[in-house]
Formats: sequence, structure tokens, C-alpha cells
Amino acid sequence: MGQLIKLEVLRVLRNRRYLFFTVVFPAMMYFFYSSSFKNQMFDGISYKTYYMVSMATFGTVGAALNTAMRISLERKSGWTRQLRLTALPGWAYVLSKVVAAGVVTLPAVVVVFAMGAFQGVHFPVSTWLGMGFAVWAGGFVFAAAGVALGYAAAPDTVQPITMVSYMGMAFLGGSWFPLTGGLKTVGQYTPVYLYNELAKYPVNGVSVGASQIAGLAAYLAVFAALAAWLYQRDRKTV
Repeated sequence: MGQLIKLEVLRVLRNRRYLFFTVVFPAMMYFFYSSSFKNQMFDGISYKTYYMVSMATFGTVGAALNTAMRISLERKSGWTRQLRLTALPGWAYVLSKVVAAGVVTLPAVVVVFAMGAFQGVHFPVSTWLGMGFAVWAGGFVFAAAGVALGYAAAPDTVQPITMVSYMGMAFLGGSWFPLTGGLKTVGQYTPVYLYNELAKYPVNGVSVGASQIAGLAAYLAVFAALAAWLYQRDRKTV
């Protein structure tokens, strides 16, 4: 399984589209937002910090959901079927996808946080590490979602479905702007909103956001169970 994870990581890192949409694009958007809002504040934190976190999570979610398109291509090419003929168990294949997605989300976090430091965001090392770990760990929720999407959608339709899901979650999750009113009432229960809130907790000196962790854990359980079921369904139809 280790070799499969290594292969997955190398394939993704060589993909220029991945590098642009999950690393370069979030960094560009962060530069735009931080330059536009400068020293304004929201919920006790600066907009520079708010958008640094939200663009880091935005890139991480994109990197994780990109798993769906890779799986759909493997299904279409017959690679998944070939793997099923080997001694590799089904759970190991699914787990390798999730782990590899967790690894390739790191560049999105590192680059955007580096941009934040360059733009004047200053925190103790412990706060940087706390935010970085929260963003990285939360990305596994969306890695599981990516695996589920890869098996739920037909290879020819998975890309638009993934993009709509990605942008919809980012919108309702407050990635583009702080949510208020009715949007917040709805958005606060979405996975990206919980993800953004958890990642911002170290800024306010709170080590753990219990409600956010519980919510994301529930989403992880649902996405992982759905991915496992869809994988088994796909296996029976081939």
C-alpha cells in the first residue's frame, strides 16, 4: 500500500492543473483579499488572518476533492479493475486515496500561510502550528468526500459535479466572505464552515473547538461510510 500512496502523491504533484487551482490560485486570491481589506477586523481577528485561513482551507478542500477526478479516470481506463485482480484489499485502495489526498494538501497550507507571514500576519509559533495542523487534519474529511464523489459520479460528469460541490461548499462555508443573517443560519452546519471555524480557533487562544470537531467527525464518518459503500457497489457492477 505504501508504494500505491507514493505513486498517488507523485502523480498529483506532477499535475499542473492541481498546482494552479489548489496552490497558486488560493495564494493569488489571498493576496487580492489581504490587499483590499488591509487592517479591517471581523469577529475579533483581522481580515488578513480571516482570509489566510479561508484560502488555506479552500486550497486544501480543492486538493482533497481532486481525488474524485483521479478515481473517475482510473475507473474509465480500467486501472481500478486491474488493482482488484491483485492481492490489494479494497479497504487499502480506499485508504491509500485518502492518505495520499492528505499528503498533497500540505502545499496549499504552507504556501498560503507563507503569504500571510509576508503580508504582515504575526503569531507565536504555537499558533501557526495549531492553525496549520487544524487545516491539514480537517482536509481528511474532504478527502473521504472526494473518494465518495469519484465512485458516485459517472466518469464523464464527475468534473462538473465536483466543481459545483467545491464552489457551493466554499460559498456556504464563508470562504469568500464572512457569513451573516440567513446565509450564516444555513452555512454554519456545512462542512467547510465548521472547517474554517476550527482552523481559526488557535487565533483566539482556544485550543479545541469541541462543536466543530464533533461536526467534522460526523461528516468524516458519513463520507467514509458512503465511500466504502460506493466502492463495494462499483466492485459488484464490474
